[in-house]
Amino acid sequence: MPHVHARSRSWTLHLLYGWELTETGKPLAEYAREVLVRRRINERYHTHTYRLLNTIGSNLDRIDELIAQHALHWRIERLDTIDRNILRIGIAELHWVEDVPPKVAIHEAIRLAGMYGGKDSPRFVNGVLDAVFKETEE
Repeated sequence: MPHVHARSRSWTLHLLYGWELTETGKPLAEYAREVLVRRRINERYHTHTYRLLNTIGSNLDRIDELIAQHALHWRIERLDTIDRNILRIGIAELHWVEDVPPKVAIHEAIRLAGMYGGKDSPRFVNGVLDAVFKETEE
């Protein structure tokens, strides 16, 4: 199951990135459905990918609010698109996906940042998600 979730996170990141870059104004879920009809991803990745996309789409304002609150000295629109969307995935898992332990959500977001982000992305993602997690725990 962990490998399935890891691949699902990567697909979710790709879809979020495309959604932001196309700027169609379509809701995230609608954009994802249209793209996934054309893209062939293994069925075993669908469940967690859709769960993440639906969670992010339903809670986007709150997720972005948490990012803005904890990404000190950064306005959310000025964040790198990859970093912003990795944070969205991490926060969605921290707050709304109960079967993913918080430490796993943070670790996997850092891993995504190392794979797809810039050289400072893993440290940045770790700092923001750690702050969000600590606030949640209080």
